[in-house]
Amino acid sequence: MPAPSDNIAEVARDTANAAANEVASGAAGARLPVARPRPSRRWSRRKVMGWCAALAGGMVLALAAYRWTEQSSTERLRAAGAQRLEVYAASLENLLDKYDFLPHMLELDKDVQALLAHPEDPVRRQEMNGYLERQSRQAGSRIIYIVDLQGRTLAASNWRQKDSFVGDDIGFRPYLQDALRGRPSGFYGVGTTSGEPGYFYARGVHRDGRMLGVAVVKVNIEALERGWMQGADKVMLADANGVLFLSSAPAWKYHTLRPLPAGVRARLDQTRQYHRLPLPPLRIVRDEARAGGTRVVAIGAGAGHDARAGTPPLLMQTRSLAPRQWTFIYLSDLSQARASARAAMLFACLAYGFLLLLFLYVRQRLRARAQLQDAYNNLEAMVAERTARLEHTTQSLIDEMDVRRQAEQQLHRTQNELYQAGKMAVLGQMSASITHELNQPLTALRTMADNAVLLFDRGRMAEARENLAKISQIVARMGTITGKLKSFARKSNAGLAPVSVHTAVSNALVLVERRMQLDKVAFTFDIGPADIYALCDSNRLEQVLLNLMSNALDALATLERGAPRELAVSVARTPASVLIRVADNGPGLSGEARGRLFEPFFTTKPQGEGLGLGLAISEQIVRDFGGSLRAEPTDTGACFVIELQAAPLER
Repeated sequence: MPAPSDNIAEVARDTANAAANEVASGAAGARLPVARPRPSRRWSRRKVMGWCAALAGGMVLALAAYRWTEQSSTERLRAAGAQRLEVYAASLENLLDKYDFLPHMLELDKDVQALLAHPEDPVRRQEMNGYLERQSRQAGSRIIYIVDLQGRTLAASNWRQKDSFVGDDIGFRPYLQDALRGRPSGFYGVGTTSGEPGYFYARGVHRDGRMLGVAVVKVNIEALERGWMQGADKVMLADANGVLFLSSAPAWKYHTLRPLPAGVRARLDQTRQYHRLPLPPLRIVRDEARAGGTRVVAIGAGAGHDARAGTPPLLMQTRSLAPRQWTFIYLSDLSQARASARAAMLFACLAYGFLLLLFLYVRQRLRARAQLQDAYNNLEAMVAERTARLEHTTQSLIDEMDVRRQAEQQLHRTQNELYQAGKMAVLGQMSASITHELNQPLTALRTMADNAVLLFDRGRMAEARENLAKISQIVARMGTITGKLKSFARKSNAGLAPVSVHTAVSNALVLVERRMQLDKVAFTFDIGPADIYALCDSNRLEQVLLNLMSNALDALATLERGAPRELAVSVARTPASVLIRVADNGPGLSGEARGRLFEPFFTTKPQGEGLGLGLAISEQIVRDFGGSLRAEPTDTGACFVIELQAAPLER
């Protein structure tokens, strides 16, 4: 017995053949009249006007897409740049504030006062040289020296070196003059003796209300600049005169934002702030003001270069450091924003062209349908004759579809029952994991909420909004964690895919970054110039990294106050695997702890601060990826290694 689908195909073929024969016989007997349009100048003119309007609309749409995309991309760059500026400014302030106590300490030192009271005593001067040398080494400063009221250096921590400051006359320096007037100050300048730049702290030394001399501390802040050079950001620091004395681009250092007036240059020569440096102005070939206090600039490569070549537009943002009259400058490359705008304009043109083609196609189809309507009318009679034969076949198909529909409904009901039964079985396995995995985000939420209250009390609304935005992100991540924990409890193997290790570490770092800042933990991340991809699941890898980082921070918190705290994450790739190391310089692992690391409910933390499930769950997650989690022996602290399968390299 033939299938119903075979009957339909047979009927369709018979109908088509009969229609073709009917049309052929009609065409042989008589020719159907064909209406021919008359040429019309008015219609041609209207058609031309329509095409012109369509082209104009396409151009307007393309320009609007370009402008909107460029503005959106520029605004994103501005927001990111403002954030980066705050980070750089806070880093510099923290570095400078760290040494602010030294001049105060020296002012109160009895030996310093005794030396200034008896400056010609060689024994006191020699003892003070050794004392300043020890203080400078302990504080990590560059040089500490004592100056009398005439500007002559009596003792210095670098007294052993050839370029010692002992005996130098620095009365021309502004920081010394301000300190002698009773105004403690800071000053950045290039050393006239060593040629080494640094930041100088100066404060008068008094006894019984009378000034005896000045204590000066020199700090090297070039290490901060070296950190800028290692990143991709373009950041500069300018003084009140517009001189760039720190820059992530070495070619721009000791240049000026604008030509220096003669009076300013004469004052700099007198104070020797930048010694004999020429301080040429930057070749700013373009400078446009934008909304929000930003500017669009283009900086030329230097003399002898084409000003229009190799000068990409840069979005300039500034932040003032009011006490020191310095200005942080952050530059964002607008080339990518303009490339995105060009791509959006091209896409708008293509989409508009597609719509025009679609319109022409639909109009042509409507015309063809109108021309074929007469032929369809001739076929109606033949279709009516075939209707009776098709009704029987159609009824058979309807009956068969009813049977299949009932079977599909029964199948769906069975599947839903099985799914519900599976969910009920999983609920018993999830409670312990959820309690542990949500503990860290809840701690972060509590900390950020407390910070938000303080920020609101202090009127820092912008930072409070950023805190609330981070809280929203953490809540969203808690939802992700619960979903991943359900998958882990079912012991179902999630599909493995190439995952960026750099992105996973960055996402995990968001939840512990604030805690590292509060605990003053130095964090380093070494992954090499190119990103590394491993076969795993991104959310579950972030769970493991977050657990290892949190455990490391808990261990570092037990160190003595003031001890250096370091947390390092490094990534390396072998031909077949990816190794992720999380190391700290904490107290390390005991023999008992090393033997029971991955045992559930075993913990070295005080009661109430941990369930002992973190490492056990992390080890199971990594094992599900086809990898391993282990602790490597180290001289100091603890080091955990995650070994995953390496994602195939793209060819």
